[in-house]
Parts: sequence; C-alpha cells; structure tokens
Amino acid sequence: MAGSTYGNIFRITTWGESHGKGVGVVVDGCPAGLELCEADIQKFLNRRKPGQSKYTTPRKEDDAVEILSGVFEGKTTGTPISMVVFNKTQRSADYSEIASYYRPGHADYTFDMKYGFRDYRGGGRSSGRETIGRVAAGAVAIRILSQLGIRINAYSKSIGPVTIDYDRFSMDDAAGNPFYMPDSKAAQEVAVFAEKKMEEHDSVGGVIECVISGVMPGIGETVFDKLDASLSKAVMSIGAVKGFEIGDGFGAAAAFGSTNNDGFAFKNGRIIKTTNHAGGTLGGMSDGTDIVFRAAVKPTPSIAAIQHTVNKSGENIDVSIKGRHDPMIVPRAVVVVEAMAALTLVDLIFTNMSARMDRIQKFYEEERFNNE
Repeated sequence: MAGSTYGNIFRITTWGESHGKGVGVVVDGCPAGLELCEADIQKFLNRRKPGQSKYTTPRKEDDAVEILSGVFEGKTTGTPISMVVFNKTQRSADYSEIASYYRPGHADYTFDMKYGFRDYRGGGRSSGRETIGRVAAGAVAIRILSQLGIRINAYSKSIGPVTIDYDRFSMDDAAGNPFYMPDSKAAQEVAVFAEKKMEEHDSVGGVIECVISGVMPGIGETVFDKLDASLSKAVMSIGAVKGFEIGDGFGAAAAFGSTNNDGFAFKNGRIIKTTNHAGGTLGGMSDGTDIVFRAAVKPTPSIAAIQHTVNKSGENIDVSIKGRHDPMIVPRAVVVVEAMAALTLVDLIFTNMSARMDRIQKFYEEERFNNE
C-alpha cells in the first residue's frame, strides 16, 4: 500500500491495523540531541485513547507506547525513531459479519474495488487506530516546536448544533470536560444533545479549531508546498475530516477587498498586522501572526440505527452496525489535528533552513570557528 509516508525532510511512516498485533510509526529526519522519553509521547496518546468517557468507544486500550529505536540515554540519536503500541483488547468477532457487505460511510467498498481484498476487522488501515502513529510522531514534532517557542492549541469549536462562545473561552475548561470544548456552558449543552442522539443510536460531527502561535515569518513554499496547502493536505488526510478552512475561510468569499485585506503597521520596533483575516499566511508563507484553521469532522459512520446497503452478492439489505464505536469522533480527533499541524510545520521549517545563502554561510562559518 502506497501513501503511508508523510513529509520530505522530517518524514513519518505509519503502519499496522486496528485488529492486528499493533500499530506504530517510524520517524526519520529528527535531529540528534532532542530530549525524548516514552512519557513525552504517552501524554499525547492518552488524549486520543478510547474509553475516556461514555461519549467515546467503550473499547479499553492502554495505548502504551514503546520506543524501539532512535533514542539513547534520554536523547534522540539522529537515527530513525521507531515506536509501537500493541493492540490488547481487539474483538475481531464483532466484525465477522461485515465481511459480506459494505458499511455506509466506510472504506469497505473502495478497498474492495482497489485491492480486491480488505481487512474487515475494524477497518484495518482505514480505522481511527491508524492515528496512533500520527499522534506519537506529532509528539516528537511538538517537542521540537516547543524549543523554538511555537505553541499549538486545538479544541472543539462546535459539536452538532452547539458552538462555543468566545466571550466564555477558556482552555482550562477544554481540559476539564469530555468534549474538549473551551466553554463549559457549551460543553453542558453538548452533553444533553449527545445523550439524545445516543438514545436514537445515531452519531454527531463537529468542527475543530487550531491556533498556532510563535511561528516565524517566511515558513512555507510559494507554489505547491504552500503552508496553508500543506496544512490542508495534512489535516484532510485524517480519515474523518471532510473540510478545511484557514483564516476567514469560506467567509472571505462574501467579503470585499477593503475589509478582507490585512493592514500592516510598525509597532514597538517591528512590523505587525492590524487584522488576521488571512489566518497567519500570505502567499503560502507564514506572516508571523497566529495561524488559525478549522477542520470539519463528519459523524461516526458506525451506528446501530438501521442503514441501507448492499452485500457482495448484489442484494439490497438493511444493517445495524455492531461493535464498540464512538458516538462522536471530534474530542479524540483534537490531538490528531495538533499532531498533523506539528508534523507539517517541522518539515517546512527544516526545509526553510536552506532558503537563504547568507544564513547557510553564517551557520557553517560559526561551525568552522567553533572547531578551530
């Protein structure tokens, strides 16, 4: 299967299946000397693991990560970092009947058409458990970014019909409710709405917003590898994401140049923007202001309500999906969005190091001086 590798200089390859022995990732291109241990990775995996509340899948997994290579005496060695999470509570029998038909909203049909074969145990590579590798690799990228003063915060902006009120915005609230919403009142409203949909054996979607602060100007390439285009590809590669917008996004289509353009000003010895309709990018490059984007997450396709589909014999049938599934994906997907943003930024920052001859010359002149 192609397409399991992401990045150019800072590259990751995820591997494994939902009901196989385990899932994991290989990170290549991480510089030597980064302090890293399993606890640094685990705190991010804990945010996406199942069974955290009644609003997520009841599948119980520790999702305990093991670093197999690339770290020695608490620091990265510059060689590939391999990480694994072993599956421990997979119940493949829950999925045996779906081998004969195509679940609505899943990749069953397209897998069969492409490969003539599919791993029907929980979706195989198209399962949400594939994102474990992304989050583990993203944790490494986030440690790199933190040393550069760059911070990434994502959260649930809306779930179903409930949207946060920015006048009540608090990231402390986000960490304190099962929906990861930075508005406790909105979270309470989501709880009531979610209970109703669960009683109806249905699921809900939502919108994740991500804010990246501290990015230096000039990160991103000007044609195909634009920062906003790269972020879009990264976030849209997450299985449940069906839409992406940056800055004002689709709202810009209804604006005018006089209101949509971000003005510049000189303040405290530096150039600043007076507004941020563009979401922190200009011409495909970071402009030094906060990068703000949003991802639309679809409802969980596995629901117990009756759905119409076909089996491999070409018969029309009705199905009710069995197994352990999330009534909503949004809260657990927040950390996945952060991870993909971090991976994209680190790769583009490393690429940017070769953008100017004067900086390359200065770096190697300093190296030569230090070695004399």
